[in-house]
Amino acid sequence: MNSRMKGLADAGVSIWLDDLSRSRLQSGNLQGLIDDKSVTGVTTNPTIFAAALTGGDQYHADILALPKGTGVPTAIKQLWAKDVQDACDLFKGIYDASNGYDGRVSIEVAPGLAYDTQATIDEAQELYDLVDRENVLIKIPATIEGLPAITETIGRGISVNVTLIFSEDRYRAVMDAYLAGLEQADAAGKDLSKIHSVASFFISRVDTEIDKRLDAIGTDEAKALKGKAAIANGQVALAAFEEVFSSERFAQLEAKGANKQRPLWASTGTKDPSYSDTLYVSELVAKGVVNTMPEKTLLAYADHGEIGTPMEGTGADGRKVLDDIAAVGVDLADVFKVLEDEGVQKFIASWDSELVTAVEKAIASADN
Repeated sequence: MNSRMKGLADAGVSIWLDDLSRSRLQSGNLQGLIDDKSVTGVTTNPTIFAAALTGGDQYHADILALPKGTGVPTAIKQLWAKDVQDACDLFKGIYDASNGYDGRVSIEVAPGLAYDTQATIDEAQELYDLVDRENVLIKIPATIEGLPAITETIGRGISVNVTLIFSEDRYRAVMDAYLAGLEQADAAGKDLSKIHSVASFFISRVDTEIDKRLDAIGTDEAKALKGKAAIANGQVALAAFEEVFSSERFAQLEAKGANKQRPLWASTGTKDPSYSDTLYVSELVAKGVVNTMPEKTLLAYADHGEIGTPMEGTGADGRKVLDDIAAVGVDLADVFKVLEDEGVQKFIASWDSELVTAVEKAIASADN
């Protein structure tokens, strides 16, 4: 077991891999990361699955086996669900040993549904039934339209990974949607202890967008704030988490077995080469959080990562940094809107231009 990764896990961070592919499953690579690097879960998204599907011929046999006339959307779901099922089976031991805390695997509703509440609810249920594994997390985007879908899906007893969160305000709305879902589930007689959720707060993209704006402002004061926004945003998010999940509202649910919706740090690969390649791991350590890392970041931390300043109690520090960034002229509300819009559009582009095209070609080839 790698000592750096073990130290991170011992500090309370659940280490999840932000990547899933059939080749990773079949080669034993994922099992090796579980054994050697303390990996206890996996996340994926349309961009990741598109890369997996177009990266080799591992899916060819399954595509050939599809019933003639299978539509592309159905084919994508079935191929993706098979990978998620296999990963869920691989992590089942961790899931059981941690009482559902870890051992989780995510699958995402189609990104084109991000602004359609009912279609998101329907697809979340469909994916949950299709994967048919207790340790699956259904990913739902934290758009305005996604919030009631989160509540309804949680209310049905389905565990959810809420994705594409960028701001404290939206994060608080996500936590409210989760608690409302738990209240619905309780009213329906569901076992609250079986319902889990993570809230995926995106990190590196915040620095990328704000650094660009700080450079455009160009003052020394603005440039001095570069590379500080993403960590500060995480600190503010953690403080909001601590506040909400120490509230009387949650205490009443917790007494009935409810679990906290844990913060998950997503997009933790460093985009700016002038920053440490482990920045968004080292400086985001707190007990009870998840950090889902691309393999490159995970291996970098395993090689030379060090735990930085613990995050607990740093919410005021983070808020001051964000206030300073706003004071030099960065419109944070616009930043967060741009990032959400871009996030949805990037996943739609991956789905439409890569996933659909690849499956169409494969089905046509199989038919011939």
